[in-house]
Amino acid sequence: MWDEAAAGFAAMGSEARLKVLRALVRAGEAGLTVGDIQGRTGIPPSTLAHHLKSLRGGGLVIQKRVGRSTVNRADFDHLESLANFILGECCADECLDGEDRKETAHG
Repeated sequence: MWDEAAAGFAAMGSEARLKVLRALVRAGEAGLTVGDIQGRTGIPPSTLAHHLKSLRGGGLVIQKRVGRSTVNRADFDHLESLANFILGECCADECLDGEDRKETAHG
């Protein structure tokens, strides 16, 4: 999971990619075409293609051909797993510190 998480977080490592990903998250399961993403983010087409490739490589975006268009959507399952990965240890040391304090006070 460490390699997968590192790849996912690295793929989000630019302001432009975060804008693209946020637009796709806002769009929900329906996703957006490249033209729709460009309209929402103002990112030029050639640069947008590069950012979508990075997001796909990090497992954050799923693409599907629909007719002559390509629909891009956020991979919500993967995004959730990244959030769980990073937050799974949230405050764990605080809980341990609290237990240590209890043992010291009673011990």
